[in-house]
Amino acid sequence: MLELLHIENIAVIEQADIQFRPGFNALTGETGAGKSIVIDALGAVLGGRTSRDLIRTGSKRAVVSAEFSGVEADLPGLAQCGGSLDEEGLLILQRELDADGKNLCRVNGRPVTVAQLRALGAELLNIHGQHDGQQLLDEERHGAYLDTFGRLDGALGEYRAAYGSMAELRRKMDALRMDEAEKARKVDSLTFQIQELERAELRPGEEEELLERRDLLRNGEKYLSAVQGADGCLNGDDETGGAVSLIQEAANSLAHVKGRNGRLEEIWNRLEQLRCEAYDLADSVRDMLGEFDFSPEELDAVENRADQLYRLKKKYGSTVEDMLTFLDRSRRELDEIETADDTLARLAGQLSAAEKKTVVVGAALTKARKSAAEELEKRILKELADLDMGRVRFSIEFTPGEPGPDGCDAIRFLMSANAGEDLKPIARIASGGELARIMLALKNVLAEQEQIGTLVFDEVDTGVSGRAAQKVAEKLAQVSRHKQVLCVTHLPQLAAMADVHFSVEKGERGGRTFTEVLQLDRRRRMEELARITGGSKVTDALLQSAGELLDGAEAYRGKL
Repeated sequence: MLELLHIENIAVIEQADIQFRPGFNALTGETGAGKSIVIDALGAVLGGRTSRDLIRTGSKRAVVSAEFSGVEADLPGLAQCGGSLDEEGLLILQRELDADGKNLCRVNGRPVTVAQLRALGAELLNIHGQHDGQQLLDEERHGAYLDTFGRLDGALGEYRAAYGSMAELRRKMDALRMDEAEKARKVDSLTFQIQELERAELRPGEEEELLERRDLLRNGEKYLSAVQGADGCLNGDDETGGAVSLIQEAANSLAHVKGRNGRLEEIWNRLEQLRCEAYDLADSVRDMLGEFDFSPEELDAVENRADQLYRLKKKYGSTVEDMLTFLDRSRRELDEIETADDTLARLAGQLSAAEKKTVVVGAALTKARKSAAEELEKRILKELADLDMGRVRFSIEFTPGEPGPDGCDAIRFLMSANAGEDLKPIARIASGGELARIMLALKNVLAEQEQIGTLVFDEVDTGVSGRAAQKVAEKLAQVSRHKQVLCVTHLPQLAAMADVHFSVEKGERGGRTFTEVLQLDRRRRMEELARITGGSKVTDALLQSAGELLDGAEAYRGKL
C-alpha cells in the first residue's frame, strides 16, 4: 500500500506530502490545478518516462519519493535490484531528476537503474490512465489481455519457442533458395574473392611487422649511423678504448686495495656491476649492427606488400584479421551454395517436424485460451452488470489462422450494447463511456490475478455520468475493500464514495504559481462536492445535496 508520496519541484508543485490511506482515496480539483501532475510524479518515481520539462521552472532538481507498506519481501523486482525492506518493513522509492537530464534512483537508499525501478514499480502499483479505454480499440491487444487473465505465460512461451524455431528454419531455407543465374553470379563472386585472398597468403600480425620493417628500411642510414656511434663509444676502435674497457681498467685499479677499505670495496662492487651492464649493452648494440643488413630491393618488396595489404583492406576488412574472417565466411558461404540442394532437403525435413510441433503447441495454447476466455467472459459480464451495463453482451471471438508470433488464431472482443443487436467488434459500437467502463471491468478482473496492492485511476470517469457514475463509484468502493484505490475524478459520486478525499488547489504567491494538496474534512468535502456539482456558485441547496451524497456513500461503504 502507498503510504506517502513526497513531491518537490514537479511542475507547479513546489512541495507536497500526500499521506494516502487504505481503501478509496479520491483527488479532485479545478481543471489545470495539478491533479494529473500528482499522477505524473507517481509515474516518475515508479520508473516511468520523464522529461526535463517536468522540473519546476527555476529549479535545478526535482525529487519524488514514495513510501510503501505491506510489501512482500520476496518480490522479484526487489531481488533483481538487490534491495530489501527496512527494519519497519517499509519500502521507499526515490527518484531525482536533474535539469541536465541525469537521473538518480534509489530503493531504500540503494542506487538502482531506471529499468530496475520500473520493474519494481510495476509490482507495487498499477496506473490506469484516462485514455487507456482507447486501448480496447486495438484488437491486437485483446489476446494479450486474455493471456494475462489466464496466466498463460508458460503455454505462450512454449509456443513462441516452437514458432521461433520454425521461423528460423524458413529463414535459412529462403536464404539458400536462388535461381541458377543468381547462383552462378554468387559462386563466381565468392570464388574470385576467395582466390584473391588465398593468393595473398595473409597471416595474423603480418601488417604490424611489415610496417615496423618498412620504417626501419626507410630510415636505415639514420639508424645505422646512430648505432655505429653507440658501438664506438661502448666498444672503442683501433685507436681508443670504449666505455667497457675504461670501466674494466677502473675496476682493476681498485682490485688490489679493495679488501683494506670498506668504501673502496663498495665502489669496486659497483664498478663490476656497471662493467657487466655495459658489456651486455655493447653486445646488444653489436647485434643490432648485424640486423641492419638491407638493400633497396628489400625496401621495394616491403613497399609492394604494404600496398597490396592496403588495397585488400579496402575491399575485405580494416585489418588482416578482419580479412581472414571474411575469407572463412566466404568459404562457408560458397560451401553452403554448392551443397544447397542437400542442405535444403535436410532443412525441409527439420521444417516439417517444426511445423507439426508448432501446430500441436499452438492448438494447446488455443485450447487454454478458450478455457480462459469462458471464465473471462463471465467475469467481465459480472463486472459490467455492477457498472450498470447488465444488458450488455460480451464475447471473445477466435478466428483460426496461420501460425503467427503470438498463436494460431486471431482474438478480439465483441459486444452488443443493446438488446436484439448482434455482437460486433468493440471498436465499431462502444461509446466513450462504455469503453471506460469495459476497461475498468477488465482492469478489475486482471488486478485480481496480480499481487499489486495499489490501483490508480486517472479520470476513468471520462464519458460517464448519471446512474452509471454511481455504479462506477460503487465498483471502486468494492475494489478498495481488498486493494488500495487512488482515483483522480471530476464526478461528485466518485469523490463522495472515497474513504479519504484530497483537494488539489492552485494559487499564486510572490508572483509564482503553486499547487497544494489538502486532505479535506467533512465540511470541506461538502464544499468541494458542491463546487463539482454546481460550479463556482455554491448554494445551501448544493451543500445539503453534497451532505446527502456523503451520507449515502458512507451507508453504502458500511455494507461492504
